[in-house]
Amino acid sequence: MGDDSEWLKLPIDQKCEHKLWKARLNGYEEALKIFQKIKDEKSPEWSKFLGLIKKFVTDSNAVVQLKGLEAALVYVENAHVAGKTTGEVVSGVVSKVFNQPKAKAKELGIEICLMYIEIEKGEAVQEELLKGLDNKNPKIVVACIETLRKALSEFGSKIILLKPIIKVLPKLFESREKAIRDEAKLIAVEIYRWIRDALRPPLQNINSVQLKELEEEWVRLPTGAPKPSRFLRSQQELEAKLEQQQSAGGDAEGGGDDGDEVPQIDAYELLEAVEILSKLPKDFYDKIEAKKWQERKEALEAVEVLVKNPKLEAGDYADLVKALKKVVGKDTNVMLVALAAKCLTGLAVGLRKKFGQYAGHVVPTILEKFKEKKPQVVQALQEAIDAIFLTTTLQNISEDVLAVMDNKNPTIKQQTSLFIARSFRHCTASTLPKSLLKPFCAALLKHINDSAPEVRDAAFEALGTALKVVGEKAVNPFLADVDKLKLDKIKECSEKVELVHGKKAGLPADKKEFKPVPGRTAASGAAGDKDMKDISAPKPGPLKKAPATKAGGPPKKGKPTAPGGTGSTGTKNKKGLETKEIVEPELSIEICEEKASVVLPPTCIQVLDSSNWKERLACMEEFQKAVELMDRTEMPCQALVRMLAKKPGWKETNFQVMQMKLHIVALIAQKGNFSKTSAQIVLDGLVDKIGDVKCGNNAKEAMTAIAEACMLPWTAEQVMSMAFSQKNPKNQSETLNWLSNAIKEFGFSGLNVKAFISNVKTALAATNPAVRTSAITLLGVMYLYVGPSLRMFFEDEKPALLSQIDAEFEKMQGQSPPAPTRGISKHSTSGTDEGEDGDEPDDGGNDVVDLLPRTEISDKITSELVSKIGDKNWKIRKEGLDEVAGIINEAKFIQPNIGELPTALKGRLNDSNKILVQQTLNILQQLAIAMGPNIKQHVKNLGIPIITVLGDSKNNVRAAALATVNAWAEQTGMKEWLEGEDLSEELKKENPFLRQELLGWLAEKLPTLRSTPTDLILCVPHLYSCLEDRNGDVRKKAQDALPFFMMHLGYEKMAKATGKLKPTSKDQVLAMLEKAKANMPAKPAAPTKTTSKAMGGSAPAKFQPASAPAEDSVSSSAEPRPDPKKAKAPGVSSKAKSAQGKKVPSKTSLKEDEDKSGPIFIVVPNGKEQRMKDEKGLKVLKWNFTTPRDEYIEQLKTQMSSCVAKWLQDEMFHSDFQHHNKALAVMVDHLECEKEGVIGCLDLILKWLTLRFFDTNTSVLMKALEYLKLLFTLLREEEYHLTENEASSFIPYLILKVGEPKDVIRKDVRAILNRMCLVYPASKMFSFIMEGTKSKNSKQRAECLEELGCLVESYGMNVCQPTPGKALKEIAIHIGDRDNAVRNAALNTIVTVYNVHGDQVFKLIGNLSEKDMSMLEERIKRSAKRPSAAPVKQVEEKPQRTQSISSNSNMLRKGPTEDMSSKLKYPPFASLSQARSMSGHPEAAQMVRREFQLDLDEIENDNGTVRCEMPELVQHKLDDIFEPVLIPEPKIRAVSPHFDDMHSNTASTINFIISQVASGDINTSIQALTQIDEVLRQEDKAEAMSGHIDQFLIATFMQLRLIYNTHMADEKLEKDEIIKLYSCIIGNMISLFQIESLAREASTGVLKDLMHGLITLMLDSRIEDLEEGQQVIRSVNLLVVKVLENGTSSLLMVRLLPDTINSINLDRILLDIHIFMKVFPKEKLKQCKSEFPIRTLKTLLHTLCKLKGPKILDHLTMIDNKNESELEAHLCRMMKHSMDQTGSKSDKETEKGASRLDEKSSKAKVNDFLAEIFKKIGSKENTKEGLAELYEYKKKYSDADIEPFLKNSSQFFQSYVERGLRVIEMEREGKGRIPTSTGISPQMEVTCVPTSTSTVSSIGNTNGEEVGPSVYLERLKILRQRCGLDNAKQDDRPPLTSLLSKPAVPTVASSTDMLHSKLSQLRESREQHQHSDLDSNQIHSSGTMTTSSSSTANIDDLKKRLERIKSSRK
Repeated sequence: MGDDSEWLKLPIDQKCEHKLWKARLNGYEEALKIFQKIKDEKSPEWSKFLGLIKKFVTDSNAVVQLKGLEAALVYVENAHVAGKTTGEVVSGVVSKVFNQPKAKAKELGIEICLMYIEIEKGEAVQEELLKGLDNKNPKIVVACIETLRKALSEFGSKIILLKPIIKVLPKLFESREKAIRDEAKLIAVEIYRWIRDALRPPLQNINSVQLKELEEEWVRLPTGAPKPSRFLRSQQELEAKLEQQQSAGGDAEGGGDDGDEVPQIDAYELLEAVEILSKLPKDFYDKIEAKKWQERKEALEAVEVLVKNPKLEAGDYADLVKALKKVVGKDTNVMLVALAAKCLTGLAVGLRKKFGQYAGHVVPTILEKFKEKKPQVVQALQEAIDAIFLTTTLQNISEDVLAVMDNKNPTIKQQTSLFIARSFRHCTASTLPKSLLKPFCAALLKHINDSAPEVRDAAFEALGTALKVVGEKAVNPFLADVDKLKLDKIKECSEKVELVHGKKAGLPADKKEFKPVPGRTAASGAAGDKDMKDISAPKPGPLKKAPATKAGGPPKKGKPTAPGGTGSTGTKNKKGLETKEIVEPELSIEICEEKASVVLPPTCIQVLDSSNWKERLACMEEFQKAVELMDRTEMPCQALVRMLAKKPGWKETNFQVMQMKLHIVALIAQKGNFSKTSAQIVLDGLVDKIGDVKCGNNAKEAMTAIAEACMLPWTAEQVMSMAFSQKNPKNQSETLNWLSNAIKEFGFSGLNVKAFISNVKTALAATNPAVRTSAITLLGVMYLYVGPSLRMFFEDEKPALLSQIDAEFEKMQGQSPPAPTRGISKHSTSGTDEGEDGDEPDDGGNDVVDLLPRTEISDKITSELVSKIGDKNWKIRKEGLDEVAGIINEAKFIQPNIGELPTALKGRLNDSNKILVQQTLNILQQLAIAMGPNIKQHVKNLGIPIITVLGDSKNNVRAAALATVNAWAEQTGMKEWLEGEDLSEELKKENPFLRQELLGWLAEKLPTLRSTPTDLILCVPHLYSCLEDRNGDVRKKAQDALPFFMMHLGYEKMAKATGKLKPTSKDQVLAMLEKAKANMPAKPAAPTKTTSKAMGGSAPAKFQPASAPAEDSVSSSAEPRPDPKKAKAPGVSSKAKSAQGKKVPSKTSLKEDEDKSGPIFIVVPNGKEQRMKDEKGLKVLKWNFTTPRDEYIEQLKTQMSSCVAKWLQDEMFHSDFQHHNKALAVMVDHLECEKEGVIGCLDLILKWLTLRFFDTNTSVLMKALEYLKLLFTLLREEEYHLTENEASSFIPYLILKVGEPKDVIRKDVRAILNRMCLVYPASKMFSFIMEGTKSKNSKQRAECLEELGCLVESYGMNVCQPTPGKALKEIAIHIGDRDNAVRNAALNTIVTVYNVHGDQVFKLIGNLSEKDMSMLEERIKRSAKRPSAAPVKQVEEKPQRTQSISSNSNMLRKGPTEDMSSKLKYPPFASLSQARSMSGHPEAAQMVRREFQLDLDEIENDNGTVRCEMPELVQHKLDDIFEPVLIPEPKIRAVSPHFDDMHSNTASTINFIISQVASGDINTSIQALTQIDEVLRQEDKAEAMSGHIDQFLIATFMQLRLIYNTHMADEKLEKDEIIKLYSCIIGNMISLFQIESLAREASTGVLKDLMHGLITLMLDSRIEDLEEGQQVIRSVNLLVVKVLENGTSSLLMVRLLPDTINSINLDRILLDIHIFMKVFPKEKLKQCKSEFPIRTLKTLLHTLCKLKGPKILDHLTMIDNKNESELEAHLCRMMKHSMDQTGSKSDKETEKGASRLDEKSSKAKVNDFLAEIFKKIGSKENTKEGLAELYEYKKKYSDADIEPFLKNSSQFFQSYVERGLRVIEMEREGKGRIPTSTGISPQMEVTCVPTSTSTVSSIGNTNGEEVGPSVYLERLKILRQRCGLDNAKQDDRPPLTSLLSKPAVPTVASSTDMLHSKLSQLRESREQHQHSDLDSNQIHSSGTMTTSSSSTANIDDLKKRLERIKSSRK
């Protein structure tokens, strides 16, 4: 069997798809071998099989499938592209492999799935496998589960997501199939291995037997943490490391890693959230208040059942919590208290973090309820408070807990301490900072001395726990006063404590506590956030402690924190002062003297009170010496200062003695252990002397020394009160000055602001100006530390004073407080204080606000006030709000406890009265400032609702909400906001306002954060949906926020999150992510307050580096000039460029004058190309806006900075327009001398000029236009061509200016547009100007229309884009415009077109309204111009242009070879210019400006001119071409990138390339073909050709015809060039027809012509004579087979008939055969040299008969006169023959045949009848009747032949009859069907050819265009050739007249007719070689043909003219 072995010759990929299983098996085997051989994973070979891998695994033959699976496995393992096939292959494996009986198939299938996981496609695989679990076939389900299990076992739970699997597990356990249940059990065991008990809750509801079995299995599992045994590709180095470790025996690290993995899965995460609020009993809230306890119990029991759900959906639980809280707090029935506590526990456990917002309300109530003694109540309350603690942070509830600690009830104290102990166990050193520890320790220390032993024990336990958590160093300072016994007890407790975090948080000791651990740490971190900052901000002073605390170290071993680190907190912080300071009792004067006499020389003591000042002075000197030599421990400070204070003491009159005295005080304070007691002795005296001119400084020194010894806060307080109790203003002002200074030296820590403020207020009220000034200075210093909140204390001062204070604050703004230089106390025994000191200042820095005394306002928030705020009447609500505002204002600073206020205010945020909403927002703003950082605890219950208000439709409300949110965020930091799901829930709401405001806010805040909570990832899915929001602003904001999300989450996480999007969305989002990745800012370095400002400022800077360095990095051709081709694609960068260009000319400040000498434009090599790349890669913004936003201007500045002189750039971007004028003047001056620079920065210059178009200043605009005129003139001289990018970022904005009201400006713009056409293709300009006609500005519309007219006039119809028809329709719309000028312009433009193009205009315009049409006709009549006018003009211009080309040709060489794409759209260039530019000279392309149309009249008339020019031109072309074409590769490469970018221009790009296929220049054509081939060969790109197939085929056969007629006859041409071209054409066609989808697009007519072309080629004897000719003919044979296999099936081939017989149109084929036999009767065929024709004919007919049987005779419907050929007879003969053979056929067919013959015999009668009818039609009266009769007749005798009657009539009469018949049919039968007037199958209306003709009949087609005779001539020529007749003897042909006697009515069939639709696209390339047939076709198809004779004459005339032209050329 021939068929069997034929497949052996096929390529592998075709074998793999073959229908024979053997072929496929062989294909898979060979593919497997290839796959194993390919070493390079990126080899292009892999891509060939991309589409086939699915077929490998889904093969229908089991044996073959096995081999396919093997090959697929190797493919997936080794090919880098394999990932693309994941979805389809895995789904194929699931559906077609897992159901196979062979175990081997299933194993391979599983292996393939696992291999996909290994190549990082785990998610896709898992998705398909989970889909497989829903399959009805249990085998498949089992295999899917098994695969998932293996994957989990090998890759681990990090790679395989467990949540979706666990979700379906219960369903699998319920399956009826035992196999599925067993497999489910196995996977459950495997999952348990990875996540342990987290799996229990989701499986709690499965069948108890199954659960028991599972439990047994689980128990047997080894306890060690499992490890993955297989790794993803990206992790495989890790695998290698692990192996090394194990071989070295060191498993430690591995174990460590896996420890982390275990808590990764939290059972809670695996559960589905349940919504319970709606399920509460309807009467719950009534029942819970009921009098009867039974009813209350019922209500609580209902809730208890609901909250047992382990995971609850977020919602508003405020009311429920409030009700439960009330029961706990007030209910008298203790059983109900316990029940309510259980409900609260359930809520807290089910909601987790989401319960946090209610924690603050409930905690105090529960703690106070611990007074109950009943164990079950206590236990319930303990569980509740523990569960609640896990939902919030210790920081948030600390105030409430500490408040309860002072309660008198011992049980409450005991239980609170125990609760604190349990809470501490959840903390770590970092989440339990000293600021939090200190108040708790203080409270607990009171309890250890309590009278009740249980209270003491509980306190010991709590302190012991704290000790264990943070280490002794941190706790010891607080335990300084504790006696040893108690200290030992605390330590003993600490040793017993088991911390939750103590061990690696591996096995939960206590499950309940364990669960939320991961979350807990994060949350409590938030609490400690503030303090963390303190610690981490490095300040001078040895920071030994800080690092450890910051790291949060291993919690147990918190000891390394600091050597005695917190020791000094004591010394510095007010509360801790007592712990550490030196306390000494006040001594009597006698004891002091005694002590002093021991250390001082005796003389000294005696002379102390001498009356002689000199003795006193000498005494002081000795005193000083003694003090200097004394040892610290021995120095009796109090005794010494007492001695100094002894009479005369501080009343000393001699200033020298006094100075010494003060100096000694300072010395004693510095050198001894100076106590407050000692300080009090001297301070009064010091303050008294501070105002002294001579001694003041010494007094200040002494005070500073004392402050250092006794802490500044205490000293300052003493000093201030002393100073202000005196009257001396000098002392007061100096004290204030000293304090200002001291604060700077010591820092602000611990100072009591409130105490100073009363003194400062006194000072401000002082009459002495010096005191007031000092007070204001002090306020300035305090402002540095306290910030703006300080001003609140002084708002009621007099305006004049307030303005002075504000001015002082203003001075301080932006300064940061100096680092403290003092305050490092020296008297502690260890170095503790030093370590401590480091943190001290930051306490000051960040938490000064905490030092402000806060007022408790909760008592003022009464229930009446709350009910007022919620009243129905808005006025009362307003009163309530006013009251609240008053309360907050009055209190200034408030404590965080504000009772019921939050819920009340929250209700007002959605008040229907917007004024109240705004008022509420203002109150919340006040609240934030008043409460300070403590407002953190209200973020969840009040802050998030403010964000909801951002969705309000009113602008002012949104603005107020935003201000409020910002005020809050300033106090709280961002962490609280980002934690939990609240923010993501807000973003989820599809409210465009909310989304854009919230995203804007996040985009502002995120870049300032150093880290964010992990919950930020929850916002990402909603961020993605915002990226595709229908609202543009939301999309923009989302794009802006994208880089900042990525900055915190990383690209990988963000990209992973796209997995859940739809494929289309996913691609878009990934593209945006790529873009954002490039713009991603770095995280801010340090958390100082200033960063946020800095960040804001530097944001734009982030984008700068992108363009600058890139400038230099790009390598490209040496030619700096951008080529039009390159330009197109990278739209972006050119903007960037233009930016650079512009920037240059900016500032003319005088200093820089000397710099101005250099060039203003710096040439950056490849700068422009790089900018284009950046813009194309979306690294910078596309220059596209309605008005320029700041970011565009900034971007332009940045881009310019590298290539424009700095001073010029300053001018260009100055805010004053005069500077712009200067810049333009400079640019004009430098235009000539800096051509290269200007061209290098052209994109930037043009962009800068577009910005000037938006200025309102006319002088700048005029100047800019002036510059542009000069610029374009220069570019024209330089032969420069605008890149696509430059054009698109400039022309649209220039066109805006065409509509300016001022005439001068409009003229200038028009002049510039004209000049632009010399450097940019007119056809592209046309599109831009066309856009301009859509403007709202009528002047602009009118001007644009006029400009379009000018373009058409100058360049002919081909400038019209996309096609002349479309363009004219657009223009014609404006005829009906409101504005007169626009109407006129539109009419004038169309008249211009009419003048160029004649009547065809009406056809192109399409339908116009009557009014418009009449206006147009009127205008055409008026314009006397006849169509001949324009062409003359064109021709006159052409010669000059051609000369300029040749004269410039030497310059052309300069142009770098550029890639095609930007040129690909240039329609109006002559193909000659294309040919040249294709071979590397871009400039030429633009030189030939106007359309190079073949205009016969002109060519004849202007013969002289033409003769001069042409030879030169052709000559030139050949010279130019030959060098570059030798190496076509680079160009081909160059083009490919542009196919990648597949922009909107793809279509025009392809049109352009296709137009070049038909080019007369061989090289151009080859180039175009290689490009198309490149597209066709890449599957993913081939679809770009869709829609262009006919066009491409037409171009191809035109080229074939051109080769046949022209090239082959041209002796000058190398024949191997032609062979090369042939092989390109054939190769392309074969590629095309292999792609079935594309091949199907080819229409029959086109295929027919193509086949004619190919057959002509096969029969061309000239080819056979060439060396490679045979090869070409063989290829053509192959191609013809391909065409027939895949092309439209009306073409057929005998071999394929069996398959296609039902899909082809037999009638048509038989008609063609009939005509063929008519033209070549058997006798004629027998005379042929070859017997092929006759054999083929017989075979064909025989096959048809065999397949169709007698029915074949029914297919002769299209043939009018069957007697004209022997077809029917031949068929009958064959039928008879086959009947004889079979003998079994019925006689029906023969009967039918007979009846047909009878019909024929009756034809004579018929003829008379018809003659009668036609007579009637001919007479005026009876026309209608005649037509009706004819209609009836034709209906009755569908095959009646009326042709002879019509034949001799005029064209008019024929069409009249046709029309009449059609009208009647429509009337009678409705419009549904097309008349089958000539008895033809309905879809084809065909005209029958008169008998005398000897040519192929025209074939009907639905395209009602008429076809010229050239078509038939062509066909005839081919038919003659087929039969070996010689075409040369034209005279033998039947006279043309007979041919044309009747022009065809609607017919098409051949592609030549389709030319019209494609003409506009093809015309570009058709100039030089327009064939006579095409031309004649143009003329004939225009519909003007009237009579046969004229058309004949036309053709002859044309022929003669063409002959003449040809001879004149030679």
